[in-house]
Amino acid sequence: MASAAEVQALLRFLTQDAKVPLPTAMSKVKELHKAGLTSPSALFQSDIQTIQLVFLDEKLAKQVFNAAKRTSKKRTSTEGAAGGAGKRPKKSFTEDPPTPTALEESLSLPCSTQNEDGLAQIILITNRAPLVLAFAVTLLKYTMPEQPLSSRLSLAQAVVSANSRSKAVSLGLEKGRSAEDEGWGSGQPVAKIMGREIRVLTRWGYAWKEDVKVLSAAVVKAEEPAEEQDGLVVQVEHNDQAPALWGLDLEALRSSNGPQTSATPSSTTSNLSIYTAQSARAYLMKSFSSPPKTSANDIKASSRKKSATGIAMEKEENLGLLLSALDLLYTSWAPVLNKDELDRRAWS
Repeated sequence: MASAAEVQALLRFLTQDAKVPLPTAMSKVKELHKAGLTSPSALFQSDIQTIQLVFLDEKLAKQVFNAAKRTSKKRTSTEGAAGGAGKRPKKSFTEDPPTPTALEESLSLPCSTQNEDGLAQIILITNRAPLVLAFAVTLLKYTMPEQPLSSRLSLAQAVVSANSRSKAVSLGLEKGRSAEDEGWGSGQPVAKIMGREIRVLTRWGYAWKEDVKVLSAAVVKAEEPAEEQDGLVVQVEHNDQAPALWGLDLEALRSSNGPQTSATPSSTTSNLSIYTAQSARAYLMKSFSSPPKTSANDIKASSRKKSATGIAMEKEENLGLLLSALDLLYTSWAPVLNKDELDRRAWS
C-alpha cells in the first residue's frame, strides 16, 4: 500500500515535471503503483511501452518517460556533487537558488489526491487577497502556459496588489496618486491578467527548462495608442517561446527612484523592484486554515494545542486541496473557452 507521501510525490512529478493534466494524473496514480512505477527513477528504468500500458497514449507515455529521464539525471548529478554530505540543506525561499531549474523546484506548490466529490465537501477559512492569488496563479497555467511557476507567482501577486490598492482607494483608506498614475510604469511591457493590465519586467535569457529556446526581444511588440502621451505601451505576446516575466512593483520602483527595463539571468530578486515569487508562495502557504471543529469527538481530539509545524502542515494541505479544486475548474473550462474568455471569467 502506497503511503500518502509517495502518492503526493508521484502526483507532483506527473503534474509539474511531466505536465500531465491533473485529472489524468490522479486517475493513473493507482495503476502506476500496481505496476511498480512509483517514482521518476522507476519510470526511467522502465520503458515507454510499459508506461503506455498505463496511460494508453504513446505521446503521453513518451512525455512521462522523458520527464523521468530528466529528473533522474538531475538527481544523480546532485547526489554526486554532494559527495556523501550527511544532512541535506534546507530550501531557502528568501534568496534565489543558483540555477533556474533549482528555483522552479523550490517554489513547487502542494496538490491533493482528493477526487471531485471529496473536494466539494472541503471548507476553508481565508481572506480575499490570498484567495484571489490562488485563483490567479492557477489561471495563468492555462492562459500563459509558457510562463514558469516563478513568473506565475510574481504576476499573480502583481494582480492581487493592484486589486488591493484599488479597493483601499475606493474605501478611502488610501489617498494620493499611484505610481502607475504618476507614470512610473511608462514604456514597460503590459500583461493583461484577470481583466487588469499590469506592468511586467522581461527576464531575458531565463532558460527554466531544457526543451524551450529563449528568444530575444523580438517576441515583444510595441504599439502606440492614440491616447498614450508618456511613452510606448508594450504588450506581451503569448507563445511557447515568449520570455519569462516578473510582475513589476511600481510602488517599490517609485521608492527606489530608479527605472528598470529588463532582468538578466544573473539579476537577483533582491535588487529588482518586482513582486518576488518566494513571498507570493509564502503568502499562499500560510493563508488557508481549517474551520473550528464542531462535533464532540473532533473537539476532544483537537483540544491539545497543535505545534507550529502541525499548523503549517495543515495549511499546506489545505492549499493543495484548493489548488486541486481550481485545477479541476479550469480544466473543465479550457476546452470550451478561449484564453481571453477564460481570463474574463476567472474571478467574475
